[in-house]
Amino acid sequence: MAEADLPGRTRVLVVDDDPDQLELVRRTLTPHFDVKTHDSALGVTNLVRQSEPDLVLLDVNFPALKGDQVLGLARRHAPRGTQFILYSATDESRLRSLALAAGADGYLSKSVQGAELVRKLTAFRSQGRVTPG
Repeated sequence: MAEADLPGRTRVLVVDDDPDQLELVRRTLTPHFDVKTHDSALGVTNLVRQSEPDLVLLDVNFPALKGDQVLGLARRHAPRGTQFILYSATDESRLRSLALAAGADGYLSKSVQGAELVRKLTAFRSQGRVTPG
């Protein structure tokens, strides 16, 4: 069984068109999560439908479509409970506004890396399991 198919692990889809950033995030998250990566805004909807991720870490700046547009399209085809987190080097106040406007479940600055990134994604996932009261 491949590491990416371990049962019980949180499935994370990372979408970023920067190959260096994509590789860095993949290497950081792989020991803790079942990680798939994708390097384009195109095809995200099908990938979300097929891989059924628990979390989608989605870059905001793509040449063809913006992350908030991709989020809107992909969410319609995502399994219930999939969380979408916008991920960008954009100014944090702008990123927060964009996440709210797009209906994202959260946002993270690309300055969040290493153990802090793992901790924050784990926290997002834990919050997703809480039933709204």
